Amino acid sequence: MKFSVAIATYNRLDLLRRAVESAMNQTIPCEVIVVDDGSSDGTQEYMQELCATSGEVVYHRHESNQGHAAAVNTGVQKASGDWIKFLDDDDYLAPNCLEEMTQAIALRPEAVICSCMAAQVDEHEVEISRTPITGSGKAFYIPQADIHYGMLLELVPFGTPVQVACRRDAFLQSGGWDVKLTSCDDIDSWIRIAEFGDAIFLNQCLAYRTIWGGGYDQKIDITKRLHTNIFMKEKIYHRVNQQYRDQIPALEDIKKYLHLHWTIAAMKQKHIQSALKLMVPAVFSRKAWQLLLSATVLRRSPGKSLPISKIQLIE
Repeated sequence: MKFSVAIATYNRLDLLRRAVESAMNQTIPCEVIVVDDGSSDGTQEYMQELCATSGEVVYHRHESNQGHAAAVNTGVQKASGDWIKFLDDDDYLAPNCLEEMTQAIALRPEAVICSCMAAQVDEHEVEISRTPITGSGKAFYIPQADIHYGMLLELVPFGTPVQVACRRDAFLQSGGWDVKLTSCDDIDSWIRIAEFGDAIFLNQCLAYRTIWGGGYDQKIDITKRLHTNIFMKEKIYHRVNQQYRDQIPALEDIKKYLHLHWTIAAMKQKHIQSALKLMVPAVFSRKAWQLLLSATVLRRSPGKSLPISKIQLIE
């Protein structure tokens, strides 16, 4: 099994160096694909020099800016590995990330997507927080039939690109990242990839996500993020296996829960007017408040086992 690390970048040379180095310094060999989405900050010169001295690095440049999703798609298309590790240019990997993923995947060849814990760090690489443990054990898998049910109830969040790897053929069969989306293009992809096989989760912190003002998600209006989030939930809802249909909330209740969730997010960001507008459709929904409470309890109990009967530990 061969890994390719796909890095999409645009005018972030200083951060890109760190991302590339973290990929090149993995404890097992891998291919590093960098797709430059039309940078004008010296990225091209840096990558050309790096390629001249390293045979494991592949560089491709878009002459005009096509957007992050398009750059990710190009990276996967250019890759020669049968597994793709996603990596944004402002994030970086632990040295043993690919080794740990390889060991887990080898024990579950039916898997098409793999995720791990990540630490959120500031611009100085100081840890701010850490994604919670999912389920139990060092690593476990969830059969395909159970994945969308878990995603809908936020029991099996795959996370951001720095946490996720997938099988290249499943990515291509799923259609790649949707270039029309301005947010949640990664989640949208995970939803579709999960239709092709099992999922693996590693309860190890193997990735680092930078939280800073220049992050792409920081530039998206919170109301737009809510509506995109609802769109993703609708996609997941219609993919939930039939065996779980009588166990999931009504779609309208889930939408109202999301209004409450993003109301709290808006309040934390001191966007009071936005928060009041987001709250209106859900403020009197008892079920929405129950879902919000359940989600809060789950986040505060990271060791809680997933209520999915077929979950299997990977020894």
